[in-house]
Amino acid sequence: MGLSIGNTESSVTDSHYHTHKVFLFCNYILLGAASSCIFLTLSLRLLPSVCGVFLILLHIFTIIGAVSGCAAASAGSGKWYGAHMVATVLTAIFQGSVSVLIFTRTASFLGNLNSYVREEDGAVILKLAGGLSVLIFCLEWVVLTLAFFLKYYAYVERDGSNPLRRSAKVQQADEDLKDWPWPFQV
Repeated sequence: MGLSIGNTESSVTDSHYHTHKVFLFCNYILLGAASSCIFLTLSLRLLPSVCGVFLILLHIFTIIGAVSGCAAASAGSGKWYGAHMVATVLTAIFQGSVSVLIFTRTASFLGNLNSYVREEDGAVILKLAGGLSVLIFCLEWVVLTLAFFLKYYAYVERDGSNPLRRSAKVQQADEDLKDWPWPFQV
């Protein structure tokens, strides 16, 4: 892994390939963490309360977002990109909020879940779910960053013959600057 001076197009393709693999791996970890949170919530009470239903619904939305992200990345189409980004941001914000609630108000949160288990055991289970929520929160932002890079690589590779797109320069040529007044010419 070093600096490649030769063919820039293959290095972009390699970067795209590795970013795609990390994106899929992060989404798979999200799937596992969200499903584990669902089972931890169900272990507190098999038929959950309203608060528990909303917590499970949040994890289901996280799973749906991860599956749609994997499907969109594997298909290579960008039509679901915006919807995936919005859903990922919203679930990340809610996951962060839930984790803060779990760690700061464990007893009252456990009381809202109407748990069947002892309070000490329920607090441990709830803190495990809170730890997974922190992991999900962090992974959601990693997935957002990787999705942005995947979209950028797709944009760059879409028209590989255009050197302005590959180099990401804004200016087109020096001829455009010749028409500008003297103070603006650099």
